Amino acid sequence: MQKLLSYVRRCVEDYDMISAGDTVAVGVSGGKDSLVLLTALAKLREFYPLPFQVEAVTLDMGQPGMDFAPVADYCKSIGVPYTLIKTEIAHIIFDIRKEKNPCSMCAKMRRGALHNALLARGINKIALGHHFDDAVETFFLSLFYEGRISCFQPVTYLDRTGITQIRPLLYCGEGFVRNTAQRLELPIVQNTCPADGFTQRQEVKELIESLSGKYPRLKDYVFRAMQAYPLPEWKPNSSRRVPRPDGQD
Repeated sequence: MQKLLSYVRRCVEDYDMISAGDTVAVGVSGGKDSLVLLTALAKLREFYPLPFQVEAVTLDMGQPGMDFAPVADYCKSIGVPYTLIKTEIAHIIFDIRKEKNPCSMCAKMRRGALHNALLARGINKIALGHHFDDAVETFFLSLFYEGRISCFQPVTYLDRTGITQIRPLLYCGEGFVRNTAQRLELPIVQNTCPADGFTQRQEVKELIESLSGKYPRLKDYVFRAMQAYPLPEWKPNSSRRVPRPDGQD
């Protein structure tokens, strides 16, 4: 837990993610990433020099077999208000529209529903569970499939809604997050999406893992390059070395 908090706090400070008086909603899907992020921010609020509050928001996509009751119980145990929003996004995408490539439409509908829920609660900051590996994969996805050098930003202000997105797990690798979730015995909700594991992101993930066998520092170098150039929004406040995302400093 101490190493997780160290990584998250450093990322928050490097990108000025949290201001005094903020209420930060964590988008909790029930997966390992969002639950580890929720755990870290709930603990960080206890001693961070800038006081802030944490809430958890879950979108129920309407997929069969997904039970969020354990997530609600966990939020209660750590003193975090929890909101479950029921939608029919899965039904619309898979049954009505029968999308062959559902991920893009799903992401847009989820963002819209989530942002509407935040605005209804008077919250304008949301923490998303994207981690180190997600950033590197997104960089390659943009390069391979869009022909541009791009990635989501550590902090993104959405002027149409007034909502700010932050990503405090960017210094944590996927393996580190997975191990932390297991060690803390977090109530993971198994993803039942039929498209899970059959996406362009999965293809890129497997390619990066294959290349990393020959170039072990590949992901580290890509991440450092994003912080240095050509993505100005990735430049951190600190010149300190980014911690190794596997937690083995």
